[in-house]
Amino acid sequence: MIDLRYYPLNRDKIIWRDYTLDFGLRTYIMGILNITPDSFSDGGEFNSVESSLKQALAMVDEGADIIDIGGESTRPGGAPVSESVEIERVIPIIKTLKERVNLPLSLDTSKAAVGLKGLEAGVDMINDVWGFQREPELAEITSSFKVPAVLMHNQTGTDYSSDIISDIKKFFDKSISIAVNAGMDEKLIILDPGIGFGKTQENNREVLSRLGELCNMGFPVLLGTSRKSIVGTILNLPPKERLEGTLATSTMGIISGADILRVHDVKENKRVALVTDKIVRRDNG
Repeated sequence: MIDLRYYPLNRDKIIWRDYTLDFGLRTYIMGILNITPDSFSDGGEFNSVESSLKQALAMVDEGADIIDIGGESTRPGGAPVSESVEIERVIPIIKTLKERVNLPLSLDTSKAAVGLKGLEAGVDMINDVWGFQREPELAEITSSFKVPAVLMHNQTGTDYSSDIISDIKKFFDKSISIAVNAGMDEKLIILDPGIGFGKTQENNREVLSRLGELCNMGFPVLLGTSRKSIVGTILNLPPKERLEGTLATSTMGIISGADILRVHDVKENKRVALVTDKIVRRDNG
């Protein structure tokens, strides 16, 4: 049973470059910008620099705090792409957005070569869906640029020991060790439980219901449930009709202690976060 209260841990601010994320004061909104032809929800919609820029500016207007740029679909069963293709997709939009958007830009990649090119182009964060365990060199590169990293739980298959949260914590312990051994400051690490990755639908629901246990590890937590099958399976609806269900999971996530929501629908999730924060984070104003 979920414990319906916010966990006010003594998480530090992340301060880097010209940006500050002051965790505990409010929930931050990360807007998703997929530069891919096959993402499960918006594949092919923002493949050009012009359409990507338009979408990014719209998300800024709607209240996004971070823009997360991805050049390879990470959906289950998605077709992998080469480093060169991923680089060709993301670098032009990164350079364009750096000139037009005054928000942190995150790069969604597990490839060290892509991460390096993105950071050289001005990216401000790395979001690795394999938590530095697919290509540990990415940890060294991220550390050298002194930027934050989101380390997501992932695995091949859905087999777990008797307790899924314990297994996720073990994964995070390994990812954090890789990051720290590469010279990364622990204060720059953000964790993501990886809803929809290496998990059955029952697994997804259990992780969301026990999210507070992961928040209690002491690191900021990012939650990504936007339009995912955890919502679609319950409602029996396609991705673009899952807004209300997504907002329900966003609310539950904030109550449990999530610090960042990674979403497609920025305006609606921003409004949910403002209201929920006012209730569960009332001691912080």
